[in-house]
Amino acid sequence: MSLTATVNYHVHKPEQQAFYLDADGIEGNLISPELQSVDVPVADARTHQGSVSFAKDSVFFAQFPTGTHVTNESVDWQQTYDNELTSLLQRELGAEEVIIFDHTIRVDDPNAVRPPARNVHSDYSEDGAKQRLIDILGTDQAAEWSKEHYAFINVWRPIENPINSAPLGFVRPSSLEETDWVLLDLIYPDRKGQILGLVANPNHKWIYQSKMTPDEVAIFNIYDNRGAPSIAHSALDMIEDANVNTIRKSLESRTLVRY
Repeated sequence: MSLTATVNYHVHKPEQQAFYLDADGIEGNLISPELQSVDVPVADARTHQGSVSFAKDSVFFAQFPTGTHVTNESVDWQQTYDNELTSLLQRELGAEEVIIFDHTIRVDDPNAVRPPARNVHSDYSEDGAKQRLIDILGTDQAAEWSKEHYAFINVWRPIENPINSAPLGFVRPSSLEETDWVLLDLIYPDRKGQILGLVANPNHKWIYQSKMTPDEVAIFNIYDNRGAPSIAHSALDMIEDANVNTIRKSLESRTLVRY
């Protein structure tokens, strides 16, 4: 069955573009650069078992139940979950060292502080990744890690209910051109970062996994200093079952790994 979703691509412009996060000191206030809404065909990885792999696509899907209850109300779950993520990435990716530096719970509600990201992007440019490495490790340790093989890896999972709307979708790296990327500044009240946005290209091949449950995760590459491709991703505006009314809630964990 052919699936269609709507995504918001970035656009090329002569001037530097930027997101302003927590703008004017208001938590959750986001000022976005121009976006272009496009309907795209989407392939379901669940019906094409074995067609998606980390080595080929920079993303894969796995069964990964958690022994803790993820909630915004406390951080009591984080240490247990960090230990679980460390074991997962060591086992699945062969990581030697894992640092988990951020957890973001997203709720698909216009009043949520952190709603799903509805722009096609990857979390770091090369300069952004190098600066984030320094932010996390400090200058001296970052210099040591830079001599070895490291990567920023994200782990995404549904929480509370299976995903029925706004699932997370990915663009196969083999289907895009280098000129499809655009550099975007991230302006925070206290720091500046840089990400990659993606512009529309009819050759893009979109993939996702349908009706993901809280026992499943997507593991995907954001930046690899040995050249493994970064994967563009976004929430997909689509609904699996019109008779289901659950709100999309998810947890995205950002990690730094040394191979």
